[in-house]
Amino acid sequence: MAIEQYRQYIQNLLSERAERAARQRTAPEYEVQTVFDTQQDYYQLLYVGWRGNKRDFGCILHIDIKGGKIWIQHDGTEEGIANRLVKMGVPKQDIVLAFHEPEVRQLTDFGTGDAITH
Repeated sequence: MAIEQYRQYIQNLLSERAERAARQRTAPEYEVQTVFDTQQDYYQLLYVGWRGNKRDFGCILHIDIKGGKIWIQHDGTEEGIANRLVKMGVPKQDIVLAFHEPEVRQLTDFGTGDAITH
């Protein structure tokens, strides 16, 4: 698959999750943000704001494209973004579960991330 297609899949999935979160938002100063750096191929879904008197900030999803593969750096979703990508047609060998140690990755059905080139 083409890198441009991977970019579109990732942006669509992150936008979809952000829209869903926006509909469920209960605090006026709380939002979910998408960050798309298509030059460096870094993509994030963040939450930021206030819930009552508590500051809340964190990363829900962090995905990079490196060496023609999708690297899932962090996945804080219940469904698993890798599974969604596979359903969209991305081959498992093109998805690297980067949150696993390199030695563990070879035990999954997904890519290992060998020979990284950005």
